[in-house]
Amino acid sequence: MISRYEVQETNKMIREENLDIRTITMGINLLDCACEDMNKLCDKIYDRITFRAEKLVETGEIISKKYGIPIVNKRISVTPIALVGGATGASSYVPIAKALDRAAQTVGVNFIGGFSALVHKGCSNADNVLIESIPEALDVTQNVCSSINVGSTRTGINMDAVKRIGEIIKLTAERTADRSSIGCAKFVVFCNAPEDNPFMAGAFHGVGERDVVINVGVSGPGVVKKALEEVRGKDFETLCEQVKRTAFKITRAGQMVAREASQMLDVPFGIIDLSLAPTPAVGDSIAEIFEEMGLESAGAPGTTAALAILNDSVKKGGVMASSCVGGLSGAFIPVSEDHAMIRAAENGALTLEKLEAMTCVCSVGLDMIAIPGDTSSSTISGIIADEMAIGMINAKTTAVRIIPAIGKKVGESVEFGGLLGYAPIMPVNPYQCEQFIMRGGRIPAPIHSFKN
Repeated sequence: MISRYEVQETNKMIREENLDIRTITMGINLLDCACEDMNKLCDKIYDRITFRAEKLVETGEIISKKYGIPIVNKRISVTPIALVGGATGASSYVPIAKALDRAAQTVGVNFIGGFSALVHKGCSNADNVLIESIPEALDVTQNVCSSINVGSTRTGINMDAVKRIGEIIKLTAERTADRSSIGCAKFVVFCNAPEDNPFMAGAFHGVGERDVVINVGVSGPGVVKKALEEVRGKDFETLCEQVKRTAFKITRAGQMVAREASQMLDVPFGIIDLSLAPTPAVGDSIAEIFEEMGLESAGAPGTTAALAILNDSVKKGGVMASSCVGGLSGAFIPVSEDHAMIRAAENGALTLEKLEAMTCVCSVGLDMIAIPGDTSSSTISGIIADEMAIGMINAKTTAVRIIPAIGKKVGESVEFGGLLGYAPIMPVNPYQCEQFIMRGGRIPAPIHSFKN
């Protein structure tokens, strides 16, 4: 039961500290839409999504007005399309992407995720078709997001897929070059991808999920920063306790919204994702939390330790507030979506190498990173391989969402608009890794993966 005191505290966090519910995401199973005829499949997918999610946006707006809590995004995730499209025998899944986009626009959601494939041990023919369809699909659609899982702790890393995806990212950047290569901002590569992640671009509805489910992603970096102002200069034990108490409050607000949405839509409640997700707005920044913790800038020595403290404390506080915590749950560090991270990158305090180190202790990894447009596909694959290795060895989720901004060089920036913000072009190590990437095959799983 939510107490009156908690309601008053929540209202204060909304008014003064940028608390919001970042997303209500409806997961929808499309497996029984599969059929041999592409046109019929697209019609089935459109009908299934528009029927199930017909009232999703309306429900989010009603809850937002009822409790005064901003719900920034309403989204949909679907079964990985490579699992649904295989029966058609088609050479392209772009028609499916268009059907997803049309359905998303009909019901009014911000994004729809699940133009995805799971290839951590190898690629089926359907997986290959989906991967080859990504550049065109993300070019001709507005709301569709795509993801590929190329590695896991139990299986290792599919380096054939890593190599090809470096090339696919370049092709996607080129096809959307007239729009700041924005297609790449809607595509993410995973190791150990979770099946219940409500955040884009990596959301998909896993095969272990129910037919329909509601997952909620909370946010609140501004709330955490404000709370830390009250313990400025205090020891780390005090700091951690403050973050845990704050994460508890944020999660309780998300739990309330999730339960309400589940009841109103008559859809099972899935999980709360605790991830602290920044926005370009001043006061809603992960990097500002680092500064409040005592760092001059994100990227300074101590940044990885600060992020580790933040991530662990958020999880400890969140799991006390809800028994249904899932998704990624930690802290995102997307450069383009955090004004203080942007500033740190522009000043040279934050580098790709430092972001890679921070990956070891945060929710995702290299997120919304813009690099020079002439970066080679093998270098992009090398960057992906490094991130996947961190996830595989540490048994955690890691991801890469990287944008080779066509026509842009270091010192320039690229504008995406809205929640995606803008990003400075970050320098990339000039030394090549092409011969390494060309080896192909699969990097075996680490010895500690055998836990049966």
